[in-house]
Amino acid sequence: MNTKTATNIRRNTPRNCQAAEKGGLQAGSPNAKQERIFLLSPANADGIRANLILKDQARFELAVRLRREGSPLGDVFSFISGLYFRGKLEYSRAFAAAPAAVDGAFVITSSRGLVPPETIVTLGELREISAVPIIAGDSRYRAPLERDARKLAGLVSEDCRIVLLGSIASPKYVEPLLGIFGERLVFPSEFVGRGDMSRGGLMLRCARAGTQLTYVPVATAVRHGSRPAKLPKLPARRSVGSPGTELKSGN
Repeated sequence: MNTKTATNIRRNTPRNCQAAEKGGLQAGSPNAKQERIFLLSPANADGIRANLILKDQARFELAVRLRREGSPLGDVFSFISGLYFRGKLEYSRAFAAAPAAVDGAFVITSSRGLVPPETIVTLGELREISAVPIIAGDSRYRAPLERDARKLAGLVSEDCRIVLLGSIASPKYVEPLLGIFGERLVFPSEFVGRGDMSRGGLMLRCARAGTQLTYVPVATAVRHGSRPAKLPKLPARRSVGSPGTELKSGN
Protein backbone atom coordinates (compact mmCIF):
# COMPACT_ATOMS: atom_id res chain seq x y z
CA MET A 1 0.00 0.00 0.00
CA ASN A 2 3.01 2.24 0.43
CA THR A 3 3.27 3.12 -3.27
CA LYS A 4 -0.45 3.82 -3.73
CA THR A 5 -2.67 6.48 -2.23
CA ALA A 6 -5.55 5.34 -0.09
CA THR A 7 -8.03 6.10 -2.88
CA ASN A 8 -6.11 4.16 -5.56
CA ILE A 9 -5.86 0.72 -4.00
CA ARG A 10 -7.32 -1.53 -6.67
CA ARG A 11 -8.15 -5.22 -6.57
CA ASN A 12 -5.96 -6.92 -9.18
CA THR A 13 -6.68 -10.63 -8.89
CA PRO A 14 -9.63 -12.55 -10.36
CA ARG A 15 -12.07 -14.21 -8.02
CA ASN A 16 -12.45 -17.96 -7.95
CA CYS A 17 -15.72 -19.37 -9.33
CA GLN A 18 -15.35 -22.95 -8.13
CA ALA A 19 -17.83 -22.59 -5.27
CA ALA A 20 -20.55 -21.25 -7.55
CA GLU A 21 -19.86 -23.97 -10.10
CA LYS A 22 -20.20 -26.59 -7.38
CA GLY A 23 -23.58 -25.23 -6.28
CA GLY A 24 -22.50 -22.82 -3.53
CA LEU A 25 -20.42 -23.05 -0.40
CA GLN A 26 -20.79 -25.96 1.94
CA ALA A 27 -22.86 -25.72 5.12
CA GLY A 28 -21.03 -23.88 7.85
CA SER A 29 -18.76 -22.03 5.40
CA PRO A 30 -18.45 -18.22 5.52
CA ASN A 31 -21.10 -16.18 3.74
CA ALA A 32 -20.04 -15.87 0.10
CA LYS A 33 -21.51 -12.33 -0.05
CA GLN A 34 -19.63 -11.02 2.98
CA GLU A 35 -16.75 -8.70 2.21
CA ARG A 36 -13.33 -10.05 3.21
CA ILE A 37 -9.75 -8.96 2.70
CA PHE A 38 -6.74 -11.16 3.41
CA LEU A 39 -3.52 -10.15 5.14
CA LEU A 40 -0.70 -12.58 4.32
CA SER A 41 2.25 -12.99 6.65
CA PRO A 42 5.54 -12.71 4.73
CA ALA A 43 8.11 -15.31 3.79
CA ASN A 44 11.16 -15.74 5.98
CA ALA A 45 13.75 -13.51 4.33
CA ASP A 46 16.58 -15.09 6.34
CA GLY A 47 16.14 -18.63 5.00
CA ILE A 48 18.22 -20.65 2.55
CA ARG A 49 16.02 -19.94 -0.46
CA ALA A 50 15.97 -16.21 0.34
CA ASN A 51 19.76 -16.17 0.37
CA LEU A 52 19.72 -18.03 -2.94
CA ILE A 53 17.55 -15.49 -4.74
CA LEU A 54 19.46 -12.56 -3.22
CA LYS A 55 22.76 -13.69 -4.72
CA ASP A 56 24.02 -11.59 -7.63
CA GLN A 57 25.31 -14.80 -9.24
CA ALA A 58 21.90 -16.55 -9.27
CA ARG A 59 20.98 -17.58 -12.82
CA PHE A 60 17.51 -19.10 -12.54
CA GLU A 61 14.62 -17.28 -14.21
CA LEU A 62 13.01 -15.58 -11.19
CA ALA A 63 16.35 -14.31 -9.84
CA VAL A 64 17.37 -12.89 -13.22
CA ARG A 65 14.00 -11.19 -13.64
CA LEU A 66 14.23 -9.78 -10.12
CA ARG A 67 17.59 -8.16 -10.93
CA ARG A 68 16.59 -6.82 -14.34
CA GLU A 69 13.05 -5.47 -14.13
CA GLY A 70 11.68 -6.77 -10.85
CA SER A 71 9.10 -9.47 -10.07
CA PRO A 72 5.74 -9.60 -8.26
CA LEU A 73 6.24 -9.80 -4.50
CA GLY A 74 3.84 -12.77 -4.35
CA ASP A 75 6.00 -14.75 -6.80
CA VAL A 76 9.17 -13.93 -4.89
CA PHE A 77 7.73 -14.93 -1.53
CA SER A 78 6.21 -18.08 -3.03
CA PHE A 79 9.70 -19.10 -4.11
CA ILE A 80 11.26 -18.23 -0.77
CA SER A 81 8.61 -19.86 1.41
CA GLY A 82 7.27 -22.54 -0.91
CA LEU A 83 4.13 -24.39 0.11
CA TYR A 84 3.04 -22.13 2.96
CA PHE A 85 3.06 -18.82 1.10
CA ARG A 86 1.82 -20.41 -2.12
CA GLY A 87 -1.13 -21.75 -0.15
CA LYS A 88 -1.88 -18.31 1.29
CA LEU A 89 -1.63 -16.70 -2.13
CA GLU A 90 -3.91 -19.18 -3.91
CA TYR A 91 -6.40 -19.17 -1.04
CA SER A 92 -6.64 -15.37 -0.90
CA ARG A 93 -7.09 -15.17 -4.67
CA ALA A 94 -9.85 -17.74 -4.51
CA PHE A 95 -11.89 -16.17 -1.72
CA ALA A 96 -11.14 -12.42 -1.59
CA ALA A 97 -14.34 -10.38 -1.68
CA ALA A 98 -13.19 -6.80 -1.30
CA PRO A 99 -15.02 -3.56 -2.12
CA ALA A 100 -14.60 -2.55 -5.76
CA ALA A 101 -11.85 0.02 -5.13
CA VAL A 102 -9.72 -2.06 -2.73
CA ASP A 103 -7.29 -4.95 -3.28
CA GLY A 104 -8.45 -8.29 -1.93
CA ALA A 105 -5.11 -9.27 -0.41
CA PHE A 106 -2.05 -7.58 1.06
CA VAL A 107 1.29 -8.95 2.16
CA ILE A 108 2.53 -7.81 5.56
CA THR A 109 6.09 -6.58 4.99
CA SER A 110 8.84 -5.80 7.47
CA SER A 111 9.34 -2.17 6.47
CA ARG A 112 6.76 -1.17 3.83
CA GLY A 113 3.49 -1.85 5.54
CA LEU A 114 0.78 -3.63 3.54
CA VAL A 115 1.72 -4.38 -0.07
CA PRO A 116 -0.48 -6.08 -2.71
CA PRO A 117 1.15 -9.37 -3.83
CA GLU A 118 1.12 -8.19 -7.46
CA THR A 119 3.43 -5.26 -6.62
CA ILE A 120 6.70 -5.41 -8.57
CA VAL A 121 9.79 -5.39 -6.35
CA THR A 122 13.42 -5.16 -7.37
CA LEU A 123 16.39 -6.96 -5.87
CA GLY A 124 17.36 -3.81 -3.98
CA GLU A 125 13.87 -3.47 -2.52
CA LEU A 126 13.85 -7.12 -1.49
CA ARG A 127 17.17 -6.62 0.27
CA GLU A 128 15.73 -3.58 2.04
CA ILE A 129 12.75 -5.60 3.23
CA SER A 130 15.00 -8.44 4.33
CA ALA A 131 17.12 -6.14 6.50
CA VAL A 132 14.34 -5.29 8.98
CA PRO A 133 13.22 -7.86 11.58
CA ILE A 134 9.53 -8.41 12.20
CA ILE A 135 9.27 -7.50 15.87
CA ALA A 136 6.17 -5.88 17.35
CA GLY A 137 8.27 -3.28 19.18
CA ASP A 138 10.40 -2.25 16.18
CA SER A 139 9.07 1.06 14.80
CA ARG A 140 10.60 0.38 11.36
CA TYR A 141 8.16 -2.51 11.05
CA ARG A 142 5.25 -1.36 13.15
CA ALA A 143 4.81 2.26 12.03
CA PRO A 144 4.28 1.49 8.29
CA LEU A 145 2.05 -1.47 9.15
CA GLU A 146 -0.20 0.57 11.44
CA ARG A 147 -0.27 3.44 8.93
CA ASP A 148 -1.55 1.18 6.15
CA ALA A 149 -3.88 -0.76 8.42
CA ARG A 150 -5.57 2.50 9.42
CA LYS A 151 -5.93 3.47 5.75
CA LEU A 152 -7.47 0.11 4.99
CA ALA A 153 -9.82 0.31 7.98
CA GLY A 154 -11.09 3.62 6.66
CA LEU A 155 -11.80 2.22 3.20
CA VAL A 156 -13.95 -0.75 4.19
CA SER A 157 -17.19 -1.15 6.06
CA GLU A 158 -17.55 -2.32 9.66
CA ASP A 159 -18.89 -5.62 8.30
CA CYS A 160 -15.78 -6.38 6.22
CA ARG A 161 -13.69 -9.17 7.68
CA ILE A 162 -9.93 -8.77 7.73
CA VAL A 163 -8.59 -12.33 7.56
CA LEU A 164 -5.08 -12.86 8.90
CA LEU A 165 -3.34 -15.74 7.16
CA GLY A 166 -0.45 -16.02 9.56
CA SER A 167 0.50 -16.92 13.10
CA ILE A 168 -1.44 -15.54 16.06
CA ALA A 169 0.74 -17.34 18.60
CA SER A 170 3.09 -14.36 18.89
CA PRO A 171 2.34 -10.62 19.11
CA LYS A 172 4.20 -9.63 15.93
CA TYR A 173 1.06 -9.49 13.79
CA VAL A 174 -1.73 -9.55 16.37
CA GLU A 175 -0.54 -6.66 18.52
CA PRO A 176 -0.34 -4.01 15.77
CA LEU A 177 -3.46 -5.17 13.89
CA LEU A 178 -5.90 -5.99 16.67
CA GLY A 179 -5.92 -2.47 18.06
CA ILE A 180 -6.94 -1.11 14.65
CA PHE A 181 -9.37 -3.74 13.33
CA GLY A 182 -10.76 -5.10 16.60
CA GLU A 183 -13.44 -7.76 16.10
CA ARG A 184 -13.10 -7.45 12.34
CA LEU A 185 -9.71 -9.18 12.54
CA VAL A 186 -10.25 -12.93 12.14
CA PHE A 187 -8.22 -15.99 11.28
CA PRO A 188 -8.94 -19.61 10.27
CA SER A 189 -9.64 -21.73 13.36
CA GLU A 190 -8.29 -24.75 11.46
CA PHE A 191 -4.80 -23.22 11.76
CA VAL A 192 -4.60 -23.98 15.47
CA GLY A 193 -2.14 -26.78 16.15
CA ARG A 194 -0.87 -26.95 12.56
CA GLY A 195 2.64 -26.18 11.37
CA ASP A 196 3.38 -23.93 8.41
CA MET A 197 3.55 -26.70 5.80
CA SER A 198 0.29 -28.23 7.01
CA ARG A 199 -1.43 -24.85 6.82
CA GLY A 200 -0.12 -24.33 3.31
CA GLY A 201 -1.37 -27.71 2.14
CA LEU A 202 -4.75 -27.13 3.76
CA MET A 203 -5.22 -23.77 2.03
CA LEU A 204 -4.27 -25.19 -1.37
CA ARG A 205 -6.85 -27.94 -0.97
CA CYS A 206 -9.53 -25.47 0.05
CA ALA A 207 -8.76 -23.12 -2.82
CA ARG A 208 -8.98 -25.94 -5.35
CA ALA A 209 -12.18 -27.33 -3.83
CA GLY A 210 -13.88 -23.92 -3.56
CA THR A 211 -14.47 -24.40 0.18
CA GLN A 212 -13.50 -21.78 2.74
CA LEU A 213 -12.10 -22.34 6.20
CA THR A 214 -13.89 -21.19 9.36
CA TYR A 215 -12.98 -17.68 10.50
CA VAL A 216 -13.02 -16.72 14.18
CA PRO A 217 -12.18 -13.39 15.88
CA VAL A 218 -8.51 -13.18 16.81
CA ALA A 219 -9.38 -11.33 20.02
CA THR A 220 -11.16 -14.35 21.52
CA ALA A 221 -9.52 -17.20 19.59
CA VAL A 222 -7.77 -20.19 21.07
CA ARG A 223 -4.19 -19.62 19.99
CA HIS A 224 -2.67 -22.98 20.88
CA GLY A 225 -4.08 -26.49 20.48
CA SER A 226 -3.32 -30.12 19.81
CA ARG A 227 -1.91 -31.08 16.42
CA PRO A 228 -4.62 -32.32 14.00
CA ALA A 229 -4.31 -35.40 11.81
CA LYS A 230 -1.65 -35.18 9.11
CA LEU A 231 -2.87 -34.23 5.65
CA PRO A 232 -2.09 -36.50 2.67
CA LYS A 233 0.64 -35.18 0.39
CA LEU A 234 -0.23 -32.79 -2.42
CA PRO A 235 1.15 -33.48 -5.90
CA ALA A 236 4.52 -31.72 -6.25
CA ARG A 237 4.64 -28.52 -8.28
CA ARG A 238 7.68 -26.56 -9.38
CA SER A 239 8.07 -23.16 -7.74
CA VAL A 240 7.78 -20.08 -9.97
CA GLY A 241 11.17 -19.54 -11.65
CA SER A 242 12.74 -22.02 -9.26
CA PRO A 243 15.98 -23.94 -9.85
CA GLY A 244 14.49 -26.97 -8.07
CA THR A 245 11.35 -28.41 -6.52
CA GLU A 246 12.28 -28.30 -2.84
CA LEU A 247 9.81 -26.31 -0.79
CA LYS A 248 10.40 -24.59 2.54
CA SER A 249 8.08 -23.01 5.06
CA GLY A 250 7.65 -19.31 5.83
CA ASN A 251 6.16 -17.44 8.80
